[in-house]
Amino acid sequence: MKSKTTVIFLSILFIVSLYGKIFAQQESNINLKDGWKFTTGDNLQYADPAFDDSQWKAISVNQLWEGQGYTDYDGFAWYRIKVIIPSSLKKNSFLKDSLKIFLGKIDDFDQSFINGKIFGSNCQSVPANTTVNDKYKQSDEAPWDRDRLYVLSVNDPRIMWDKENVIAVRVYDHGGGGGIYSGDLYIGMIHLEEYLESDMVTGNPVINKNRVSKSFTLKNVAADFGIKGEFIIKAVNNSNNKIVYEKKNDVDLKPKESKKFSYAFSNNNQSVIVHYTFKFTQSGENLDKEEAIPYTLTPKPFPKPKINGAKVYGERIGKPFQYTIAATGTRPMTFDAVDLPHGLSIDKNTGIITGRVSEKGEYKVTLVAKNKLGIAKRDLKIEIGDQIALTPPMGWNSWNCWAASVNHEKVIAAAKAFKNKGLINHGWTYINIDDGWEVFGPSDKPKRDAEGNILTSEKFPNMKALGDSIHSLGLKFGIYSSPGPLTCGNYTASYQHELQDAKSYASWGIDYLKYDWCSYASIAKNNSLPELKKPYFVMRDALNKVDRDIVFSLCQYGMGNVWEWGDEVRGNLWRTTGDIIDTWQSLSQIGFNQIANAKYAKPGNWNDPDMLIVGWVGWGPNLHRSRLTPDEQYTHISLWCLLSAPLLIGCDLERLDDFTLNLLTNDEVLALDQDPLGKQAVPIIKNGNIQVWVKNLEDGTIAVGIFNLGKDSEKYSLDLKEIGINSKVKIRDLWRQKDLGSFTGKYTSEIPSHGVVLVKIF
Repeated sequence: MKSKTTVIFLSILFIVSLYGKIFAQQESNINLKDGWKFTTGDNLQYADPAFDDSQWKAISVNQLWEGQGYTDYDGFAWYRIKVIIPSSLKKNSFLKDSLKIFLGKIDDFDQSFINGKIFGSNCQSVPANTTVNDKYKQSDEAPWDRDRLYVLSVNDPRIMWDKENVIAVRVYDHGGGGGIYSGDLYIGMIHLEEYLESDMVTGNPVINKNRVSKSFTLKNVAADFGIKGEFIIKAVNNSNNKIVYEKKNDVDLKPKESKKFSYAFSNNNQSVIVHYTFKFTQSGENLDKEEAIPYTLTPKPFPKPKINGAKVYGERIGKPFQYTIAATGTRPMTFDAVDLPHGLSIDKNTGIITGRVSEKGEYKVTLVAKNKLGIAKRDLKIEIGDQIALTPPMGWNSWNCWAASVNHEKVIAAAKAFKNKGLINHGWTYINIDDGWEVFGPSDKPKRDAEGNILTSEKFPNMKALGDSIHSLGLKFGIYSSPGPLTCGNYTASYQHELQDAKSYASWGIDYLKYDWCSYASIAKNNSLPELKKPYFVMRDALNKVDRDIVFSLCQYGMGNVWEWGDEVRGNLWRTTGDIIDTWQSLSQIGFNQIANAKYAKPGNWNDPDMLIVGWVGWGPNLHRSRLTPDEQYTHISLWCLLSAPLLIGCDLERLDDFTLNLLTNDEVLALDQDPLGKQAVPIIKNGNIQVWVKNLEDGTIAVGIFNLGKDSEKYSLDLKEIGINSKVKIRDLWRQKDLGSFTGKYTSEIPSHGVVLVKIF
C-alpha cells in the first residue's frame, strides 16, 4: 500500500499544458463546490470538528474573497465544510487504496485539515503529525496558481467513513487577491486513469507546411497490474465539426510497460481539435483529453521596408524624448525622419529619435525606412504638450512568467528578445519589471539607505545600468511599486517615500510605473472615493516633480469605478478588474465585461483589463504553455485590440514559438489597438453565443469582431444593417490580411468554439 501511494504521488496526471484540457471527472466524486463557511482571522481551534462555526458566513469557492465583501483583506482566513464520506465510494471504485481531496487553487498559501488533523500543506500531502508552523510566510514564491490535490490512504485514521467529516482550510494571503477560487472542488478515489502516464498533450505537434503530425507514449506506471483498453485518436475541424482523422487502437500495457503512438493529417491553417479517449476494459472508466493544434494566420512580413507602430506620439515640454521607428523588412536598414521639431535628432542606423522639445505644438514628421529592396515612408504626428500615452502602451511585464523570481538577467533577456525576435519592429516598446525587484519586507536586510532612498535586492545590482541597456536597444523601461508600506508580494513599497522613489526612478531612466494598491488598504480609512484617490494623487504629484515623463499605471482592480476618476489623478491607464489567469473562464469574464467603462477610454487614458496570457506563462519560476486554446488566444488578442487595451505580454520571450509570434506581430490587428482615435469597441449584437463588437477608426472605417462564446462551432450571418451599414462595402480579414470581397446586406462566416472572425469594413 505504501509503495503504491508513492507511485501515485509521482504519476498523478493533471497535465493541461500545450492547450490540453482534462475533462474526465468521475461521477462518484463528492462535490465540494457548495456549503463552505468562512471567517477572517486565525485560530487553530477552527480546525477542531467540535468548533461551533454557526456564526461564520457562507462563501463561494469559485472566486476570491475580495469579490465577496472582503475587499482589501490580507492575512489569515479559514474555510470549513462538513461532508459525509460514504464507504460506497471505495467499494464502487476499481482501485480501492487511496482517497483524493481536491481543493482547487488557493491564493496564496494553505494548510488543510480533516477532523482536526492536517493532511495537506501548500500542494504537499502530509502525515497527521506534521507540525503546523508559519515558516512558509517568509517565502517570496507563493503557489497561488497551483492545484491543491491531496491523497490519503483509505485506511488513514483521519478519514471517518460513513460519518460526518469536517474539512477546514487555513489560508494565508500576503497581498492582492486571496482565498479558494477555482471552484471545482471534490473528494474522490484514485482511479485507474491516474496510472496511465502520457506526453500526448505536453509534446509539441510537428507542423510542416500543411501537415500536422505527432508521436507520443502511453505508459503504465503501476508496478503490480496491467492496463487494457481501447485508445481512440480523433481530429475534428473546430469550425465545421468535420472529422479529419480517426484511428482506434487496442492497448494492453503490462506493469511499467510503454508503447508508442502517432498520428498525421493535412491541415490548411484551420482550427483543429485532437481528441484522445482511452476506454479502460477493467474498470469501465473513460479518460478523455483534447489538444488544440496551433495554426498560424499572420502572413510573414515582406522583405521590403514597411513602417508599423503608432501614428501619433506625445511627450511633455522639455522632457527627455525617445521614439523608435518600428519597421519590418530585410536588414541592414537605414532610417530618417524629415521635419523633426527643433531639439530632436535621429540615429539613422537604429531609427531611434531622441532629444528634448522646448516648444509646445503639433509636429508632422515623415518617417523613412530604406533597405536594398526599397524605401517606405509614413507620417508620424508628434504632440508636445500636456499628455503622454496617446496610444495604449505595448510592451512586456515580468509578472505572468517570472513573478517574484524575476532578476536582472531575465529582464535583459526579455529586452534582447524584443530586438532579436523582431517585436520592436511591430511597435512593442516597454520592458517592465513587476513586483520582486525590491528588498523583501519580512527580511532583516536594509530596505532603504540612510537618506531614505529605496534599495534594490541583490537580483538587481544596478538599475541605472539596466535602464541604459534597455534604452540603447530603442526600448523603454518600466517598474512597479505600491502606495502602502509593502507591495502585493510583501516587498518594500513607497508609503511616505513617494518623492524619493520618483527621483530614484527618474535617475534610473524609468518610463513607466505600475502602482499597485495592495497594503494601502491598511492605511486607507475606508473605501470612499477620496480615500481611493488619495495615494494616486500623492504619487502623481511626485512624478510631476522629476525631469522625466513616466507613464502612470493605476492598479487597484477597478475599485470605485476607477475609469470615472482615473484621469482626475492623472493616471494614463487603470486596471478595471482582478488578475487574469490563462483560462477561458477568466479571459471571457474579464474581456467581455469591458462595457460600462468604454466611454472613458481616450488618448492618454486607457482601460486596462490586465496582461496578455499567451505563450509560456506560470507566475514563476515554473512555466507552462498557456492553457488557452489557439482559438481562445486569437479571441484574446482580437478583443484586447478592439478594446484599445494596453498590450503587455506576460510570457517568457525567449521561448516564443511561431504561433505566439504570429499572435503578436500582425500589424493590421495591432493597428486597431494603436488607432489614433482611441475609441474603445462596444458590443452591438448579442445573439445566443455570438457577440459582435464594433470599433470606429480614425480613417472612417470600422473594425468588427464576431466572437463565438459557445462550446460548439457556429455559422453566423451578420446583418450589416444591425451595425449601421446600409450600403455596399468591402471587407478585409485582418488576421489573414486578405480582402474577402464586396458585400451588401449580410456577411456570413464560420466561427470556431471560443473563436473570432476579425474584419475591417470599408
